[in-house]
Amino acid sequence: MVKTLTIYLEGGGDSEGLRRRCREGFRKLFARCDFKRMPKLVACGGRGNAFDRFCTAHADGKEDAILLVDSEDPIADISKTWPHLKLRDNWDKPEGAVDEQVLLMTTCMETWIIADRVALRAFYKNEFKENQLPPLVDLEGRQRHSVQDSLQNATKDCKNKYEKGKRSFEVLAVLSRSTLEQHLPSFKRARTELAKKLGENT
Repeated sequence: MVKTLTIYLEGGGDSEGLRRRCREGFRKLFARCDFKRMPKLVACGGRGNAFDRFCTAHADGKEDAILLVDSEDPIADISKTWPHLKLRDNWDKPEGAVDEQVLLMTTCMETWIIADRVALRAFYKNEFKENQLPPLVDLEGRQRHSVQDSLQNATKDCKNKYEKGKRSFEVLAVLSRSTLEQHLPSFKRARTELAKKLGENT
């Protein structure tokens, strides 16, 4: 019997409404990856809770569990996920877990968002100040606070200015898979690993 592929997501805060929006945003983004079947998405709020729920599911063994969290800091080798999480968060790799079970948004979800300038211009319209965003070169090498501040500055005059929570998941839902793959090794890796888990070609 094929196990359900379940992704434990960082994001969604403490309210069910926000967690639903988190799942919906990621679902729409992953739908653009052309998977024939979709993974189950579990929005866990904080990253610590996402890790705890992943560990419980991994130990239980009934699901094929994946952890998707911000890397928080730049990472030299995005395939060495557990060493990074041990160094940064002091999280111990669960027995039997492998690096491929961790997908990192490097350095944060906003890095994925600022990679797609076409989507941002369409979403925010004329008040959007694209020149406030950093160049598309080496986006994943930038500190998360710098990335987040640049997105807030670029949208501060927009009626729907960027905010973590409801707004962030609305933007996530309209991003282009091909654009993200072009600029973000972490996103390309995430899609590749999910495709392998789902038994599909990339």
